Amino acid sequence: MKVLVIGSGGREHALVRAIAMSKKADKVYCCPGNAGIAELAECIDIAPDDFESIINLVKYEWIDVTVVGPEAPLAKGIADAFEKEGLKITGPLKKAAQLEASKVFAKEFMKRHGIPTAEYRTFTSPIHAEEHVRLKGAPVVIKADGLAAGKGVIVAVDVKEAMDAIDLIMKKKAFGSAGDRVIIEECLVGEEASFMAFTDGTTILPMVSSQDHKRVYDGDKGPNTGGMGAYSPAPIVTTELENVIMETIIEPTVRGLKKEGIKYKGFLYAGLMISDGKPYVLEYNCRFGDPETQPVLMRLDSDFMDILLAIEEEKLDRIEIKWKKNASVCVVLASEGYPGDYEKGKEISGLDSFKSDDDVYVFHSGTSFGDSGNVTSSGGRVMGVTALGESVREARDKVYEVINNIRFDGMYYRKDIAHRAL
Repeated sequence: MKVLVIGSGGREHALVRAIAMSKKADKVYCCPGNAGIAELAECIDIAPDDFESIINLVKYEWIDVTVVGPEAPLAKGIADAFEKEGLKITGPLKKAAQLEASKVFAKEFMKRHGIPTAEYRTFTSPIHAEEHVRLKGAPVVIKADGLAAGKGVIVAVDVKEAMDAIDLIMKKKAFGSAGDRVIIEECLVGEEASFMAFTDGTTILPMVSSQDHKRVYDGDKGPNTGGMGAYSPAPIVTTELENVIMETIIEPTVRGLKKEGIKYKGFLYAGLMISDGKPYVLEYNCRFGDPETQPVLMRLDSDFMDILLAIEEEKLDRIEIKWKKNASVCVVLASEGYPGDYEKGKEISGLDSFKSDDDVYVFHSGTSFGDSGNVTSSGGRVMGVTALGESVREARDKVYEVINNIRFDGMYYRKDIAHRAL
């Protein structure tokens, strides 16, 4: 069976690895991929939003299944384009992807279906948004409505920060048209967790829990990023709380969409705030999270292709997904300056130091090949060092030990990933 993965980040590297490990996968392709993915798949330089070229590739190479990694192609309707051509793809249709593509849609959807989330107001005028902040006070959370690569959410601890966030998003258009509308919501206090699930539109099977670190600096300080690290399991998500999350959030989401004539197939992510023991939805993603995918799929003990095919064939109720009892930790190595401006083309060394350890894997996020064929940095998040261990502490120690051997100019990483679980 031939499989195509769309995307070029650490999440896609983890997906490619999980697929390549399956006996059912004869060949794996990736568009466009990266230097690490190239070790496992044939990388083809086609942009994720070039639907016509991707569909032509699928037809020409007789690719059986396509898996979408990033959110942008889903929001633009790649699943709809594949469905029109009668091709198999794992990922929700454009209408369903609105859960992530529009925070306003998601908030209104949650309100209609009684799904717990923070109180909010929506604004299309920066003047009205500023007036609301003056009346409401702070702290508040300012969110760009559209896709902003995980950076369109600003937690404002005082009124000045809130005003600056409105100015950045709505006036300066830091995230383009994604900031045409903003949501201003109450700032929930608690502990965040990531909850992901597989669904074929009817059956829902949860993945193991995880937690990520969004802020760029130690101590959860600094601006939000796409994620500086993650670990699994998340101790705060007990078996009892998992049941509550499924009953009050995940199941009502899939049912609610179905009730509105929208079938959701693929991977569903809920970013949660656990406040006073109760889960609230901070955001939805219509795909695997990044970097949560890396530690979560490291723990998968079932054939990933079996899951993908069960989703496609709507037979998810016929399989059982097994997970390793180990814990896992992923620490992101970033370029100096990320999530702001950063330099590319830095040569990376030390990538062979860990390859004899089956419990350690380095997932490439932003890498390419230099002129001499060496691996170089090409993104803000460059790679995610991930390890399994008997405990979170053991997995974390392995990760940082490997990191000591990896080098590139300007390499930055957080030193406190998984601190909540220790």
